[in-house]
Amino acid sequence: MKVRSSYNEAISKYNYTVLVCSGAGCISTNCHAVKDALLNSLKAHGLEQDVVVFETGCIGSCDIGPVMVVSPGETFYTRLKPADIPGIVQSHLIDGKIVENKVFFDRQLMKRVPCLKDIDFFKAQVKIALRNCGAIDHSSLPAYISRDGYLAFAKAVVEMTPESLIDEIKKSGLRGRGGGGFPTGVKWEAGLKAAGSVKYIVCNADEGDPGAFMDRSILEGDPHSIIEGMMIGGYAIGAHKGYVYVRAEYPLAVERLEHAIDQARAARLLGENILGSAFSFDIEIRIGAGAFVCGEETALMHSIEGKRGEPRQKPPYPCQSGLFAKPTIINNVETYANIAPIVLNGCEWFTQYGTASSKGTKVFALAGNVVNTGLVEVPMGMSLGDILFKIGGGIPKKKEFKAAQTGGPSGGCITKEYLDTPVDYDSLIKLGAIMGSGGLIVMDEDACMVDVARFFMEFVQDESCGKCVPCRTGTKRMLEILERIMRGEGREGDIELLEELGENIRETAICGLGQTAPNPVLSTIKYFRHEYEEHIQDKSCQACRNAQKKLVPKSSPA
Repeated sequence: MKVRSSYNEAISKYNYTVLVCSGAGCISTNCHAVKDALLNSLKAHGLEQDVVVFETGCIGSCDIGPVMVVSPGETFYTRLKPADIPGIVQSHLIDGKIVENKVFFDRQLMKRVPCLKDIDFFKAQVKIALRNCGAIDHSSLPAYISRDGYLAFAKAVVEMTPESLIDEIKKSGLRGRGGGGFPTGVKWEAGLKAAGSVKYIVCNADEGDPGAFMDRSILEGDPHSIIEGMMIGGYAIGAHKGYVYVRAEYPLAVERLEHAIDQARAARLLGENILGSAFSFDIEIRIGAGAFVCGEETALMHSIEGKRGEPRQKPPYPCQSGLFAKPTIINNVETYANIAPIVLNGCEWFTQYGTASSKGTKVFALAGNVVNTGLVEVPMGMSLGDILFKIGGGIPKKKEFKAAQTGGPSGGCITKEYLDTPVDYDSLIKLGAIMGSGGLIVMDEDACMVDVARFFMEFVQDESCGKCVPCRTGTKRMLEILERIMRGEGREGDIELLEELGENIRETAICGLGQTAPNPVLSTIKYFRHEYEEHIQDKSCQACRNAQKKLVPKSSPA
């Protein structure tokens, strides 16, 4: 409480707070140069005691960076360059006038919208997992504590038994956000009941779906929330050691998580007898080489142990015999990010969001042919159409929406006939798709769905660990057929052969990744069979022909 009050008191002395986004997207567009220009301009005007500047995590609007938010007022500046900063400092921070031509431009309304809370992209969102991303200094433990950080852990170890804690998580209806949607409380209960004095809790941060950047952004923008979620989980199941398994392609996430762990240790929030309790806990980071299959829990555990990342048959389940043959509970980053708010606010608060079978919110990475690409968090059950058109801003260049791929390489496509479908676990499964970890790739009328299926099958085949024949050889055969069809060499019977191969792989592959590998092909055949038939009969489909026309330059007038 002292840390929170002293931090808030220190911040209140400033007239302005400026949050400069330093998520991966904004870093790629040189946000650090913008921040340096801001600090230099403040120094030149003698404003260092009036304006405080922080780096924050991903604000969400990844396609218009670098961005920054100036408070009070939450003025949202976008597409910044170092040369823009002196003018903003003079006008906004000295004269009190917003620089209109640099604030957010709504491409649907065709007008400038200065305030963050008035922007449609943000208005319909409900941020629980992303509650601190883009709102605080990602590198500051006091900043996290000022927003009730580690208060949920304190409540758990002081006021709750492991049994009552798990009961609260069960009542919340939280399901694993890594793709399978298994009830988190039920999984934790199995971990608590597992025999043995040594247990482990693991965070799966091996986010490998094309177009997915949800977990990475949380680790970069709010690493302490993952530490706290794992601490609460460790207390619940009786584990004193946690592992975060994160891929090497996320160096920024690794760096910021390491820094947060060091801070927590220095503050004695990790280690022996935390907060004077009998509970001891510590976390270790393990870096993976970036194999897609290591997102599967048994392959992930093998990799942590230093073995080849290959899945194994279940049972035994990890909660019975997992990491180092000890009971192990594995959840993904987003799942842990939901834990502290549930414990702090209660299960009834969490269940006000979502549907009967899918409670809370879900984070999605919006990518592809959509106006507003980026990171969004919405209540479970919001329709796909609302996500794409109200938050996403619709399809650019007045083109028609064709399909959205959910669940990445393990998922399936959803067509315009199902835009009213509520996005939750059960509704998507009924359409032949899955929630997955939250990748949401939007495609317009120019997308060839046979080529989309080929892309995902190429990815899956390349990432197959090769342990089982159905996945190793079956996906290769499916890819060969798809490539042949795309070359204009398709044969009658190819579609049926793809369906047969896909169903066999579904039924016989060892792990969940192999079993879902045919989903993009089977889903596109289900909804776009005519495009496969066109490729076989006419050597191309209408979408390919339209795209080819646009590549041919118009002849100049004589």
